[in-house]
Amino acid sequence: MRIDFTPSARSTVGAEWELALVDRRSGELRSVAGEILAAVRPDGAAEHPRIKQELLLNTIEVISGARRTVAGVKADLAAALDELHRVADPLGVELFSAGSHPFSSWYRQKVTDQERYAKLIDRTRWWGRQMLIYGVHVHVGLDHRDKVLPVLDALLCYAPHLQALSASSPYWSGEDTGYASNRALMFQQLPTAGLPFQFGEWAELEHYVGDMFKTGVIDAFSEIRWDIRPAPHFGTIETRVCDGLPTLQEVGAVTALIQCLVEDFSTRLDQGERLPVLPPWHVQENKWRAARYGTDAIVILDAAGRERLVTEDLTELLDRLAPVARRLDCTRELADVAEILRVGASYQRQRTVAENCHGSLKAVVASLVAEMRDGVPHG
Repeated sequence: MRIDFTPSARSTVGAEWELALVDRRSGELRSVAGEILAAVRPDGAAEHPRIKQELLLNTIEVISGARRTVAGVKADLAAALDELHRVADPLGVELFSAGSHPFSSWYRQKVTDQERYAKLIDRTRWWGRQMLIYGVHVHVGLDHRDKVLPVLDALLCYAPHLQALSASSPYWSGEDTGYASNRALMFQQLPTAGLPFQFGEWAELEHYVGDMFKTGVIDAFSEIRWDIRPAPHFGTIETRVCDGLPTLQEVGAVTALIQCLVEDFSTRLDQGERLPVLPPWHVQENKWRAARYGTDAIVILDAAGRERLVTEDLTELLDRLAPVARRLDCTRELADVAEILRVGASYQRQRTVAENCHGSLKAVVASLVAEMRDGVPHG
């Protein structure tokens, strides 16, 4: 099966941010996405260009355009948030983003009435209905198809770093799971979700996709829901590792880190370098460690089995990427990665709120709502 990759302007960047809709008083999820989407839709338009529906009616996604800078991405997302707040405020609805809702029950949530969502739920049943999860997806443009698979493999070396930074789903149905990112392990239960296969040639990817179509596993390339995947129609590599992030500052930080990594890999490929690759079994173990331990994870660095605390490796990585950030005009946003390490990732902040409020998960939701409003994490 032929898959055409349409190259895009190098290292342009865009983000998709999934938001939960919650009742202002109770903190419970509210299935009012349809009402809100109708209110923000421009006159005569089928949908808003930056505000989209999602699988569940308690969820709305805001997206940026394809921008040259992370600052441009953040401006798009901030404008969409402002529009949503203007509509949601009179309804008594608040917004927040985290990998999961701390206590709302998955079986009470309503699915968006659309054929593709109905098909997904019909096929995946119990596991599909449990997908009460939220994430952040980041696209970065690549200027040549031959870069896609090497960049994907190299990004897998840093997937645990991204997962640890964004981990924000310690609670599930009112219980502390003991994981920093329960979402990471929930999402991979869906067919074609989870870690990507590591292909050496584009033809191998085409053969895989052809098999998936032929056997009825997928009807569209977008139904391949890997943690990191090519997006051939956009000409990007799409990183889907991250849990939902509570603040615009954190979305900008993670977006900058991903943009810098892809640009660095693209440059090294232009210079004839071979990019780093981890064996699949190390990639799998790193995912579990980051999901379980978050920023306390000790990650495997290479095929020789060297290991390091993920925060130590991140600190060194930020120094190495500093010249790349200057070229991409995202120095400030990349520096915000260090701010996440300073104040704590969201899963840590949520647990601190619960501990200080006698275990109240309603207080945790209130803290996530407040962080969304303020745009910065509360350390």
